[in-house]
Amino acid sequence: MPHSPDPDPLPAAQGSQGAPELPFLTLWYRFLFFGWLFRDLNATRDLYERHAALQHNLRMCRYLPTYLRRWSFLTFFDFGLGCLFERAMQASLLSAWFFTWSCVTLTGMVVISVAWALLANARLN
Repeated sequence: MPHSPDPDPLPAAQGSQGAPELPFLTLWYRFLFFGWLFRDLNATRDLYERHAALQHNLRMCRYLPTYLRRWSFLTFFDFGLGCLFERAMQASLLSAWFFTWSCVTLTGMVVISVAWALLANARLN
């Protein structure tokens, strides 16, 4: 009996363009953290690879304002929930939790801002 081709060549986990869909947690990680966009300069073997990785990182720095916007939303959201739980509900433990996370996300915003400033103003020799 001859083998007939599969009518649907794409597996169920692939999108319409043929690229496999990422799991939700991977998408969530990539939505919040930008480290996957950049290449490690210390992992390069020679000067040409280092230059190519640096060029790639300089091109990818244009996405850092998007991440800064996402993290600023998280900062204001956490701070707002901290104010809500402190003033309206008198829940000091929950307000402390959200104020702490607003400080953590504010620190993340500082890291993103410094990385963006350094990469956007980098000069190649």
